[in-house]
Amino acid sequence: MESLSRPVPPRSVAERARAWVEWFGVARLVAASVATIIVCAGAVWLVRTPPPATEALLPRATTTTTIAADTASSSAPLSTAPVVVQVHVAGAVVEPGVYELTGDVRVRDAILAAGGPTETADWNVLNLAAVVGDGVKVYVPNVGEEVPPSLTVVSPSTSGQPVGPIDVNVATAVELEALPGVGPATANAIVTERDRNGPFVSVDDLDRVPGIGPAKLDGLRDLVTT
Repeated sequence: MESLSRPVPPRSVAERARAWVEWFGVARLVAASVATIIVCAGAVWLVRTPPPATEALLPRATTTTTIAADTASSSAPLSTAPVVVQVHVAGAVVEPGVYELTGDVRVRDAILAAGGPTETADWNVLNLAAVVGDGVKVYVPNVGEEVPPSLTVVSPSTSGQPVGPIDVNVATAVELEALPGVGPATANAIVTERDRNGPFVSVDDLDRVPGIGPAKLDGLRDLVTT
């Protein structure tokens, strides 16, 4: 009988790994490992999250509104109440009178609050978009009527002029600048003078303000009140 050959036992993993290294070569294995490490490092560098910009690391400024209280132990909340003004509407309107209006009041709003213009009103001579402050008088003339000098009519040609006489004892510096010949310096001087030495008793009392002489006072006489 023919004898059977004994099978060759399988090699261990360590023997097969050693044989593969001998076949591949140590130098090529080292070079391949280094190349693999370089490729992986490059891939990590490409997909990494970039560092934040320098501007992002700077502290952000915050605005805090502090409301002073009458005493150190109490504080008042920030008021969001709308501004309320009282306007005297006169002339050719349906219901002349004093009206209390709220918000950004314009001449048109004041006239409509008084019932609107009458059929004979010439309200096109007015600047209907002019802002109306507290305590002013809006006068709507009739067609062909000559408006008295004491009532200032805001028309397209005189845009920016006050709607009525300005009370120099309550007007702000910005409102005073709407007067002809009154710039920021004179307006601030008027406010400073009344704060230091009390309200103006009459229009002639404006002569105590530096920068207001006889000529300028005559030009303001019909445009202001006390």
